[in-house]
Amino acid sequence: MRLDVSAAILPLAAIGLLLYTRCNFAKEDPMRILITNDDGIKAPGLTILEAIAKTLAGPQGEVWVVAPAFEQSGVGHCINYTQPMLITQLETRRFSVEGSPADCVLAGLHEVMQNNPPDVILSGVNRGNNSAENALYSGTLGGAMEAALQGHLGIALSQYYGPANVNIDNPFETAEQHGVEVIKHLLDRDPGADAYRLFYNVNFPPVPADGVKGTRVTTQGRRPDARFSVQGHDSPSGRRFLWVKGGNQHVPTAEGSDAKANLDGYISVTPMRADLTAHDMLDSLKAPK
Repeated sequence: MRLDVSAAILPLAAIGLLLYTRCNFAKEDPMRILITNDDGIKAPGLTILEAIAKTLAGPQGEVWVVAPAFEQSGVGHCINYTQPMLITQLETRRFSVEGSPADCVLAGLHEVMQNNPPDVILSGVNRGNNSAENALYSGTLGGAMEAALQGHLGIALSQYYGPANVNIDNPFETAEQHGVEVIKHLLDRDPGADAYRLFYNVNFPPVPADGVKGTRVTTQGRRPDARFSVQGHDSPSGRRFLWVKGGNQHVPTAEGSDAKANLDGYISVTPMRADLTAHDMLDSLKAPK
């Protein structure tokens, strides 16, 4: 797969993804991989991610699953700070946690794999995209972010849904067929730990696997007017319930951004950090001397 960086801005190139060409996979030894998600331990996307992880780990490698017992979509980077979590071993190297994806990463690192930490932590494959503003709400991204905050490489993977793939036999086939190669390239080029370690947001486009045009390094986009809202319903007993309602997911974002690339048929790779500082504002906000 060829990575098209024509739409990537210069600062992104500086992290080493600019030279996204064929290369030998640096991690040739057996790998230990921790995987989680936000759709829950029984989600089909987790099954897809297990297959991806097993290919990456190799025949002598290990894949450990620590995933939420129940769906945790939209929980972002929250953790159960004020209450304990129940962890249950379901099978060998497979655990469910009554908590968020970030909780699952904490459980995986500090309980399940504390004596032999993983080489990489993968989160997904999410049912639906985590491009643009969705990234801020995503439990899938929350798992990858917690991995980075713990000093580990974290990669979030999500499958965009659309008319071209939502009704095919396997809506995850694009992630399934292209996921291994994308992750290998990120493993080869990741610069390693620093104060706020990089993590990666990977979104697979809403097309069948054979319709993918390539991979692009992108910024996080913003869909115009695609905000979350609420829709109210009254129960027969007269109680008022509110359902959170999402915006239009098929509005293209700015050129060079994730959702734009996805809707054009490209896999997007967005490098991210947990540092929320608006660095461009630091000088202008300084008090005059």
